[in-house]
Amino acid sequence: MEIVPEGKNFRLVTKDELPAVADVLVQYMPESLKFHQTIQTYLNNKVWDFHFYVAKNWPEEPICLHFPGCTSTPNSHPYESVTIFCPSERSELVDLVTSEDILLDLTKPLYLNFTHEAIVNRFEKRYEAQDKITGDVYVCDNPPTDCNEELPQDVELVRLQPKHMQAVHDLYPASDIECREVFEKLVAELPAYGIFVEGQLAAWMVQSYYGAMFSMQTRPEFRRKGYGIYLARRLTKEVAARGYKPFVVIRPENDASRSLYSKLGFEKCFRTVRAVLHPR
Repeated sequence: MEIVPEGKNFRLVTKDELPAVADVLVQYMPESLKFHQTIQTYLNNKVWDFHFYVAKNWPEEPICLHFPGCTSTPNSHPYESVTIFCPSERSELVDLVTSEDILLDLTKPLYLNFTHEAIVNRFEKRYEAQDKITGDVYVCDNPPTDCNEELPQDVELVRLQPKHMQAVHDLYPASDIECREVFEKLVAELPAYGIFVEGQLAAWMVQSYYGAMFSMQTRPEFRRKGYGIYLARRLTKEVAARGYKPFVVIRPENDASRSLYSKLGFEKCFRTVRAVLHPR
């Protein structure tokens, strides 16, 4: 599908402009962290093909978008899903999106990836948010500098490759807004590790396209053996060494993950929401 260079309220950003956009986003940390690091990963590795837009009055109106916002949607339309950043204290800027009738079809559902809850609340003036999933963003300002713990003799840490992804898919099936192929692309370009016990994948973790620690999973029969914190510590150190700020999105009910990352120095910064927005 043809990429639209200019909407009613937003314009497409060229690749050469992206570093300057990222520089503006730095002043809005930590809220801008996910969007900032999506740009960073795009410039470094281009794991996924995103199209970035800023308000026509940028940076005075500091709101930016990227399409698609999710790696998969029911109709695979690039403007069917979106990721948005604007400062939570200026959530009125969301009105530029809800009146954007060139880039968006305002009569159809819009798939919104994890976004600050203040932005979602503003969307709900024009949309009904369904299938909402809440996540808390935890950020690590002081990553661990060493990973000296040794694994048992029959346990092996392996840098994951695309060939390992079938086992990952069996453990963690892609959701309705995640493209199955994204995992192959992630592990081909970004740090990803698996713990294997007697040749069987027991636990795994990967850096995502937005710089976060992503989707750590452990098979039930291998839990409570310390594999999760070993992987998290290893990947936190490596993500930081590559110039990223380590962060995770944790469901509020996930006490185990919250406890694990708190031990590594991660602290909660704000709440995000993922939802399907239906026009009212």
